[in-house]
Amino acid sequence: MTFEPEKASLDPSRPFTSTQARAVGMNMRSVWRGESYISPVVGAWVLASAVDRSTVLRAALVIHPEGAYASRLTAAAVHGLPVPETPFVHITVTRHQDRRFRPEIKAHVTDRRQRIVVVDGIPVTDVIETFIDCAGHLGLVDMVVLGDALVRRFGISPAVLVRACSESTDYYAKLALLAASFVREGVDSPMESRLRMLIVLAGLPEPVVNYRIYRDDGTWRRRFDLCYPSIKLIVEYDGLHHASPEQWQIDLERREEFDDDGYRILVVTARGIYREPLVTLQRIRRQLVERGIPDVPDLDPVWREYFAS
Repeated sequence: MTFEPEKASLDPSRPFTSTQARAVGMNMRSVWRGESYISPVVGAWVLASAVDRSTVLRAALVIHPEGAYASRLTAAAVHGLPVPETPFVHITVTRHQDRRFRPEIKAHVTDRRQRIVVVDGIPVTDVIETFIDCAGHLGLVDMVVLGDALVRRFGISPAVLVRACSESTDYYAKLALLAASFVREGVDSPMESRLRMLIVLAGLPEPVVNYRIYRDDGTWRRRFDLCYPSIKLIVEYDGLHHASPEQWQIDLERREEFDDDGYRILVVTARGIYREPLVTLQRIRRQLVERGIPDVPDLDPVWREYFAS
């Protein structure tokens, strides 16, 4: 028989099980033998033309009993937060017998009550639960990247995040609390977070985040990623090295304008974070010393544990 979506309560563009299909009169033989459907994970099918980034996750959930939800790095991705990609999706259930073992699925079991929300039809841990859970999978710098983005995207203050971590009984709460202590408001990108953490982990004074410069009449003039206002030193991550020549020229003119006001702008690119972090730290430390910050410490080697040198 031919499946007619308008006559059934099953949406073939979303993953479904054979049990669900048979319940609405769908002929599973046509699904198994045809080319219109694929199986993202064993036990679930979906229209091949409808596959997207969420398909494997939705398929993983549909083969689990009701009450399963996305968690950890997968939950962070559902919330639109920056985390590394993984080869599988994280699913949490409350009973061991409810786990489904597939190469595409990393199943977890917990009897802890977690706050669950629904995002685009997907049950998922809320952003604070997600942050704490991710501490078991991410290093300190990636956790701060996650926390900075969480604060900006959802309007949660760093203080609220710190308090939630300190009150949590989760196994990874202490690691999450450490990361939360470095989270700041007003960070625009993951690379800005990484640059700030490079500076801080090297033992240098922490710059002011999201520093704004105003005109004499009080109107906003420009904001910078990181700044040491007392010595007019600005450290700015530049991700526009592939931008148009016109944009590059505008950016250059703006920087020269602030040079005239006595500001020193240190521009750092991805190379200065991933390939030459020591050079970046030496540049910043030299300017701190030359511009008069007292008792600037030598570089703390702990930064090498988090950044390749």
